[in-house]
Amino acid sequence: MNKYELAVVVSAKIEDDERAAVVDKCKAYVERFGGTITEVEEWGKKRLAYEVQKMREAFYYFIRFEADSTAPAEIENRVRIMDNVIRFLCVRQDEA
Repeated sequence: MNKYELAVVVSAKIEDDERAAVVDKCKAYVERFGGTITEVEEWGKKRLAYEVQKMREAFYYFIRFEADSTAPAEIENRVRIMDNVIRFLCVRQDEA
């Protein structure tokens, strides 16, 4: 099992309950593909470096999990088509 971190940038134009549903759906994808979530970190509303889809601010979430090497590609394929996710990135964490 490798350690991964999924960074998800969620639209600031949606309500709190919708945003929570987006994060829960991301967590469900991790668990669906055999991942074990170790930590979910919410950074809150941050200003974006540049305008994305006419938005200047968004909410940042970091989901840390352990999974097999095939899981991140499957998770990215599902998160890519989610409506309120502006940007995402899944990276492997080093064993430092």
